[in-house]
Amino acid sequence: MSLSISSSRRLPTGLALSLLWASLMGLYIYNDYFSLYLPRTLEKMAAGQLAFGPATPTALLIVSVMLAVPAVMIFLSAALPRLISRWLNLVLGLAYTAIEGLTFVGSPLFYQVVVAVEIVVTLLVVVYAARWPRDD
Repeated sequence: MSLSISSSRRLPTGLALSLLWASLMGLYIYNDYFSLYLPRTLEKMAAGQLAFGPATPTALLIVSVMLAVPAVMIFLSAALPRLISRWLNLVLGLAYTAIEGLTFVGSPLFYQVVVAVEIVVTLLVVVYAARWPRDD
């Protein structure tokens, strides 16, 4: 079975986008889980420290929204009308690629490997959305 976008036996684009966002969420979960094994991670969490500073209510809200958006995109990619879903996937796919690029720098090798896969996934979101056929 081919993964080609132009294949005669391909997934509807909305479903493919949903699956890509679901894959991204799985990658996020595993990377965060394995990060717990780094020295002093749990102590920093207990002390109210995030990777980029104190865990203030505002910082926690921002992180929560950043994680909620891909989770909601699993549903929205398939449920929204094509044009709205297409543009939302283009914009958010590019935004999350940039965010992932920022988390890549200075992180441990295992984390960078997963972030590299995350970047591939979000770029695939952009490619699939950009090539979304009108008759899909």
